[in-house]
Amino acid sequence: MRSFTASPAAMLPLMLLQLAGQTGADVTCVPVPSPFPTYQQLPDQSTMPDPFLPLKYTTIDSEGFSAADVMAGKGQHRVQTREEWYKCRQPEILQMLQEYQYGYYPDHSQETVTATRSGNTVSISVTAGGKTGKFKATVTLPTGASASKPAPVVINIGGMQNAPYLSAGIAVVGFDYTSVAADSNSKTGAFWDVYKGRDIGVLTAWAWGFHRTLDGLNQTVPEIDSTRVGVTGCSRLGKGALAAGLFDERITVTMPMSSGVQGMGPYRYHAMSGQDETLENSKSGAGWWSDSKLGTFVNHAENLPYDAHTIGAAIAPRALIIDQGTGDQFTNSKATALVVYPAAKVVYDWLGVGDKIGMSVRSGAHCDMSGFTAVLPFVEKIFFNTTPTHDYNNLGTYGAPLTADYPWATAVPKAA
Repeated sequence: MRSFTASPAAMLPLMLLQLAGQTGADVTCVPVPSPFPTYQQLPDQSTMPDPFLPLKYTTIDSEGFSAADVMAGKGQHRVQTREEWYKCRQPEILQMLQEYQYGYYPDHSQETVTATRSGNTVSISVTAGGKTGKFKATVTLPTGASASKPAPVVINIGGMQNAPYLSAGIAVVGFDYTSVAADSNSKTGAFWDVYKGRDIGVLTAWAWGFHRTLDGLNQTVPEIDSTRVGVTGCSRLGKGALAAGLFDERITVTMPMSSGVQGMGPYRYHAMSGQDETLENSKSGAGWWSDSKLGTFVNHAENLPYDAHTIGAAIAPRALIIDQGTGDQFTNSKATALVVYPAAKVVYDWLGVGDKIGMSVRSGAHCDMSGFTAVLPFVEKIFFNTTPTHDYNNLGTYGAPLTADYPWATAVPKAA
């Protein structure tokens, strides 16, 4: 359904604009509200929002509305089939997340991407609307990778543990995220050279960098298999990697590490692991990560019609592996493991792809590099169809999922 290839195929922004009233053979989609509701029009939901409920029937003025029913999974007009999820609800979630958090991803069909390779360096140039942005990526290939035997690849920002991946036969590619978009409000870097003036968060700009890097690899590095692609980063860069996986279906496995709020950390359920990110402190400290609309929910985070589990669920049926350390007091690891992960897995299970999502709970602190080794068996399963040596549904010392925090899971539609 989503494509960001260099061809003029149906692109996400164009598809979303046509979503209202979309029909399939047996499915008519609920129109997306226009304009989108403000926090005052949305219920205060103390538990994780129901991912199966269309936004139109989440607003407080909707037909048959009851906040208690909405949270319990008894809202009206919930998604009932997998076809309806993929044709209607998943595109609505993607549009909703761009509206409320990320800003609208640029139309890639209007871009021209060119790349050249010199040794291990790939130089990437993107032109749209008469403006051009340029940045570089560095390629490290595993032994034996060739055009006749291409290797899967993990693209990262901020660095990672290269050696275990290279030993496993996986290429590693990194790009300087600051040259794509500075981690500040300065609006500098290749992305802003093309798109300055748009209300888009830096996380989306970094996601764009992942995608254009993949375009460059496809043009210049035949030793890499573009059908087996992972994206990763840690902390704020993990948030960017999550956005990259969300907005490009070419990404095979998304690997957000210690990602916190605006990543796989919840807006709800604070301080379960000590100090943690909240919407309030993240917008205060780095307001540029998201668009301006998210700022309107400061002090009203429980009115958001989604949470991190919704972001994770929207990636399905592609793979998602979440990393958190029990010694990480900054990104609410415990709530990610006990609330966000199992809530997202409910949707994956319902879609019949429960083996494509995993949670890695490790010892260690924030952005401990051992996290990359900890998730590697899951990544190998996705790339090579191997059997993992670790149970990625085991939440370790955190214990069992807190099912009362996503009560709608007791009323999951019958999969069809």
